[in-house]
Amino acid sequence: MFPKNTWYVACTPTEIDDKPLGRKICGEAIVFYRGAEGQVAALEDFCPHRGAQLSLGQVCEGQLVCGYHGLAMGCDGKTVSMPGQRVQGFPKIRSYPVVERHGFVWVWPGDAAHADAALIPHLEWAESPEWAYGGGMYHIHCDYRLMIDNLMDLTHETYVHTTSIGQKEIDQTPVATKTEGSTVVTSRFMENVMAPPFWRANLRGNNLADDVPVDRWQVCRFTPPSHILIEVGVAHAGKGGYHADPQHKVHAVVVDFLTPETETSMWYFWGMARNFNVKDKALTAQIREGQAKVFAEDTAVLEAQQANLSRYPERKLLMLNIDAGGVQSRRILDRLIALEQAPDQQPALA
Repeated sequence: MFPKNTWYVACTPTEIDDKPLGRKICGEAIVFYRGAEGQVAALEDFCPHRGAQLSLGQVCEGQLVCGYHGLAMGCDGKTVSMPGQRVQGFPKIRSYPVVERHGFVWVWPGDAAHADAALIPHLEWAESPEWAYGGGMYHIHCDYRLMIDNLMDLTHETYVHTTSIGQKEIDQTPVATKTEGSTVVTSRFMENVMAPPFWRANLRGNNLADDVPVDRWQVCRFTPPSHILIEVGVAHAGKGGYHADPQHKVHAVVVDFLTPETETSMWYFWGMARNFNVKDKALTAQIREGQAKVFAEDTAVLEAQQANLSRYPERKLLMLNIDAGGVQSRRILDRLIALEQAPDQQPALA
């Protein structure tokens, strides 16, 4: 289950620069494309003539042209023209609120009357020249809530990411969990440890010694419907840890936007924003490559987990103290879904 009266990342702008993009979001088959003057449009992926997928067509002079019989669709879901036909009586198809912002295309798959662009989260790192960002997208065959569990409990790093970001001290250091309104925060602070390979490379990328003890931190923030931003970093030990002066640390934000496709599949938009050595494009590419390998490891585990859960739906799972972040996040989602389904429905995230 997933809330629909909210904004999800649908795609990146470059995915629709040249042709229409068909993508299922929260069970809704949607086509994204650029209309007149390059603005983003989102319509249901269904031609009113014979039900063909509009995403298999093309964009011509700002109109979406069906690849089956040439029906031309406007950004509002009304048929504009069709060769040899009068189109005034053609049924209108659904259009979806859509906004291009912060380097992503956001869609509201629920009740359009409740859509408010002001509810799209502000992302300082996406707007400031003091930050650099690199990322990608994976299509994963698992319930998006399994990824929320994964990201709100980083204990798994010791076992899943042994050659990159994992280290035994993650297991040995307790995690703190708190809920602030609709935000869940988990945090772990490790002192006087040796940096794992991924962070040694980042220390070198910021011209810092990588062979000395460091203080390491992980602060995960979940906000509904499925956005998780994780403050991560290391500082030379004894220099202030999380609060160390920039000259002694490397600090970044791991970006995780989880967009449900179906009950058991999702689109995972991932990346890392950093505020050190931001003009070094080679470093950005290096970090992106490293992250891609890390998240590919998560993907393998989560898809196998989903297959097992689908095979044994009656099995109950244990809830331990390390699971608190995911459990509390799911409670918030359950509340929002219940609110949407109530007779006097209100916008879920207003």
